[in-house]
Amino acid sequence: MSEDHLYLTLAEGHEDDARWAFGTGFEDPLHGVDTTVPAGVDAAGLAACCLALGDDALVSAQRLAEWTTRAPELEEEVALANIGLDLLGQARLLYARCGQVDGSERGEDAYAYFRDADAFRNVRLAELPNGDFAFSVVRLLVLSAWRLALFERLAGCADPVLAAIAAKGVKELTYHRQYAAEWAVRLGDGTDESHRRMRAALADVYPYVDELLATGPGFGIDTEDVREEVTAVLGQVLDAAGLDLPDVRPLPGSGRDGDRTEHLAPLLAELQSVARAHPEATW
Repeated sequence: MSEDHLYLTLAEGHEDDARWAFGTGFEDPLHGVDTTVPAGVDAAGLAACCLALGDDALVSAQRLAEWTTRAPELEEEVALANIGLDLLGQARLLYARCGQVDGSERGEDAYAYFRDADAFRNVRLAELPNGDFAFSVVRLLVLSAWRLALFERLAGCADPVLAAIAAKGVKELTYHRQYAAEWAVRLGDGTDESHRRMRAALADVYPYVDELLATGPGFGIDTEDVREEVTAVLGQVLDAAGLDLPDVRPLPGSGRDGDRTEHLAPLLAELQSVARAHPEATW
């Protein structure tokens, strides 16, 4: 299956459709693709994997969007917005696949705009407030290194639709990780102040890292294999930045099990406000 096939019908219009994330005039993003769950594939596990990874992407995209007009430079504002758009596109495809597999036939808007915080299954690191630029750089580095490792493995999974989504995402996530790594090195090996901020950011982010490396999204991913790769990548970047891994204890609980921070509900309230106020509207 061509990786780009998933996007071929995005520009094809049709009537009587309401999609808050993407406007009207779009077909189902998986239109024309054989979406039958292959024999031997656990449909429930596939749906849970797509939902979890979709939630990670949507929440991360919303946090990145908050840097618009607030980033240190215009170039970084554009870069962060584009990374957020990449993740939003991944969320759309993952939600669409989830709706097909779980039997609900719900579209991406139903998952994004009409679920409360306790129904989300994103990792908690994604929902934390942006903090300063150093915190957002460290978070993006960790999340992109981890997500890239997952997508590289999912690109060979038994479900051809998820495999195509993952293969497409690998190209995007490779850039995300590179962008964050370059900034991590620049700030860690920069001024005393930037170095201090990076150390503080690492101390704030790392209690949540074990949640990522221990649980994954399910669907047959070898979490120990992912842990080794991500740990090696982060170690290499931090070594180049002159930074050490912080000595912090992992926080108990997991967003995959529905554990939430106090920050997700306000984020979703802003994200969902217009769609909930006008649920049948088109634009």
